[in-house]
Amino acid sequence: MMKLRSTALIGALLCVAALSSCTKHEIETKSQVEVAPIEVKPIHITIDVNLRVERALDDVFKDIDQAEAQRGQGAEQESGGGGEDNGQK
Repeated sequence: MMKLRSTALIGALLCVAALSSCTKHEIETKSQVEVAPIEVKPIHITIDVNLRVERALDDVFKDIDQAEAQRGQGAEQESGGGGEDNGQK
């Protein structure tokens, strides 16, 4: 009789194990992702160009200074350098 109980108990455990392993589980999931709009802003860049402007101005004024110096030398040579003749006789 002990043998019959053991066999019945083992059979019952096998039935429970078989029935519990055949269960079907379904899980329904939904994923929703919100994407916020990306804001693009302009980039302001300041470039210092003072050196180029300064060099250009130096070149312009250098040419003007040289022209004035040449006119001044030419005027001194034409007048004779002494200034004796002032147009009166």
